This record gives sequence, C-alpha cells and structure tokens, in this order.
Amino acid sequence: MKIPKRIASAIINSLKGGVVPRIGLPYITVGRDREINALLHDVDIVADGGATFRFIMGKYGSGKSFLLQTMRTYAMDRNFVVVDCDLSPERRLQGTRGQGLATYKELIKNMSTKTKPEGGALTLILDRWINNIQSNIVSREGLSFGSKELFDRVAKEIYIVINSLSEMVHGFDFARLLELYYRSYADGDDGTKSRVVKWFRGEYLTKTEVKQELGVNIIITDDDWYEYIKLFASFLKLAGYSGMLVMVDELVNIYKIPQGITRQYNYEKILTMYNDALQGKASYLGIIMCGTPQCIEDQRRGLYNYEALKSRLAEGKFATKEVSDMLAPVIKLAPLTYEELLVLTEKLMDVHSQLFEYIPSFTQNDLISFIKIEYERVGADTHITPREVIRDFIEILDIMYQNPSVTLCQLLNSDAFSYSIPQISEEAIHIEFAEFEV
Repeated sequence: MKIPKRIASAIINSLKGGVVPRIGLPYITVGRDREINALLHDVDIVADGGATFRFIMGKYGSGKSFLLQTMRTYAMDRNFVVVDCDLSPERRLQGTRGQGLATYKELIKNMSTKTKPEGGALTLILDRWINNIQSNIVSREGLSFGSKELFDRVAKEIYIVINSLSEMVHGFDFARLLELYYRSYADGDDGTKSRVVKWFRGEYLTKTEVKQELGVNIIITDDDWYEYIKLFASFLKLAGYSGMLVMVDELVNIYKIPQGITRQYNYEKILTMYNDALQGKASYLGIIMCGTPQCIEDQRRGLYNYEALKSRLAEGKFATKEVSDMLAPVIKLAPLTYEELLVLTEKLMDVHSQLFEYIPSFTQNDLISFIKIEYERVGADTHITPREVIRDFIEILDIMYQNPSVTLCQLLNSDAFSYSIPQISEEAIHIEFAEFEV
C-alpha cells in the first residue's frame, strides 16, 4: 500500500525510539488477532450500554502499548471517544498531592475521536453536540438559525440530556456546567465557554476560584475524579457517540510506590473501578490497564498483594500456555511467533523503503537469517521481545540506506552480531524455519 510520508516517518521514528506510534498502526499490525477480537467483544458490550474492565499483562517490549494503541484506533473507528494516559510518579489513581487529579487531567487532555485522533477533542465534542441538536431541530421543524424559537427548542432538548445525568453522583453539578456551556455558546461568550472547559479539564484548584469565575461551588478532586469519568461516558452516549474507552498504561508505576499504604489506596481505587464495571454501576464505559507480570502477580507489592483483587484476577485452574482464556479479566500476551516476526520485518522494510524512496533489496532468506541470528542469543526464546527485534531491524535498514555498499551479510557477521559465548543449536532453542526456505 502507498503510505503517506508523514505517517511512514512517524512509524519509523517512533519504533526506532522504542515507543509506539499513535498513527499508522494498521500498516504494521501483525498477530494479536485473538487479543484484538476479545477486546473488540468488550467494545461491543460497551456500545450496548454495559461496562468492561481488562488488564493486559506482558513483559517490557512485548507489545502491550502496541495492542493498546491498536485498540484505540479500532474504537475511534467505531465512533468511540478514547482517553488514554501513562501512569508516572506524578500520575496515579489515588494520591495525597493531586496525583489522582493529574491522571484525570491527562486523560481529558488526550480525549480523542475519529475526527480528532491526536487528542484535545473536548471542545469539539461539546460544540458538535450542540450543533447536532440545532441541525436536527432545524431540519425537523423548519426553524431558522438565530431565532428565539430555535433557542428555546434547543434548550429544551439539552435539558432532557441534563436531567438524565442529574441522578448520577455529581450529576447535578456536571449538568449545571453543561447548561452554562450551552448558554455561553448561544450568547457567543467565548470567555465563559473556555472557563467551563477549564472546569471539565479539572484545572480549577480551589472552590473560591471557581465560585468567582463560574458561580458554582464544586471542583473535581483526587477523591472523585473517577465519578466524572463515568459521567462523561453517559454524556458522550447522549451526545451521539458509542461510548467511552479509558486506557491506562504503565501500571508498574503503582508497583514502584515505596509506601505500602499508598499502594493499597491505589489498589482500592482499581478495585472500585473494577467492581463498578462488572456490577453494572457504570454504563458505556470500557477500561483497559496495562502492566508487567511483576506488577500484577507479585504477591508482596503487586496487585495480587491486595487480596480482593487477587481473588478476582488470579488465573483459573484450566488455562495453560497452549490453551489460554481470552475472556478472563487478565489477558496475558504470548510472544509473537517466528512467522509473525517475519511478516513484521517485511512490513517494516516496505514502510522504510517508501519513506526514503528506494527499492528494497532484501530477500525472504535475508529476513529469515536476521531473525535466526536474533534468536540465537542465549535465552532469546523466552526473553527477547518484539521491541528489540524491531529496533535492530530498523537500525540495519538505516545503515544500509546510508551505506549502499554495505551488504546485509556483512552486517549480520559483524562484531555487533557476534557473541562471545558459543552459539547454541537451533534444535536447542526450538527454531523452526524450515517451512520458510525458498
């Protein structure tokens, strides 16, 4: 396929830097069909008014973030609003110094739709909601834009949405801000509109400040930010979207919290969110969290240290590496197969050649030789990750593009690819490439 240079550049530069590109993933997606299908089943449940919660577990570089971004693209294509963030020492689910609120701010900042996939879609969503109501009334009742009759009819439709939210926790305050946004929209008061958006983003720090600027006496805090996520999910459905998907990566940063009591508070927050999703206390909301096996299964500091979570998430008695349960709360990422890595290198070579406008000279045997060498490292059969393979391969592509006289054979036999330890046999590490021989 023809790939726009902007997208090809984002793919190559991101992958070479060890991060997942936010655009262009369909060009390089390989494998993970079972995981994607399982998560798409969750998306269907959310679109039908339910709520879901999943953990994706895998080693560093195994493809957790890649799967997350792939699902982000799929969800936006299905008219979902997606919010995502990476946890860090400054962003947690619960904290005493604003870390929970910082996570909420990052989620709302990264609010994305199909028409605005780069984030920052909150204002667009609110304006589109009002515009759609206006357009529907005009086409249905023949009213003219700017008329008093249209203003009253739109206000009536908006109050229906507002009233449906008022029964939820903090719904009355959320509804008041929506009403204030509409009035400022109708009056052309951009100043008030921006202050309402500021409130929705969680950027007011004191009740005094928000009282002076908006006349309301409530702010979003560390303790209640998740309630507003649930409100957003319900509102977005009423605004014409399929639902809301929340994606949280780098769960390991909770595992790294040195204070045990602080970790417990964060695990309690996860338990609350998990219970809400499975007990039907949330609607049109899907949550996916990613973490390493250590941060989830470690019974001293990980999620399994919190007994209520361990009893809900621990693997059953019948699932094995060969027979996995993709409908379980925790999806364990299996390594990509050799066949999938071969296809991945072919896709990367195609993207790279289109970006730099050259005809690739690699044969399939060349690609197989590269993958064989990667897996001849001691322990590679269990410890090597797609990230390492991808970065090595892109480096080879870059070097050969800049040095046309260098051959792949020279690079693969250089000191960088030779090992001081004796090579172990292919049989010992179960590499089966015979079917690829050309």
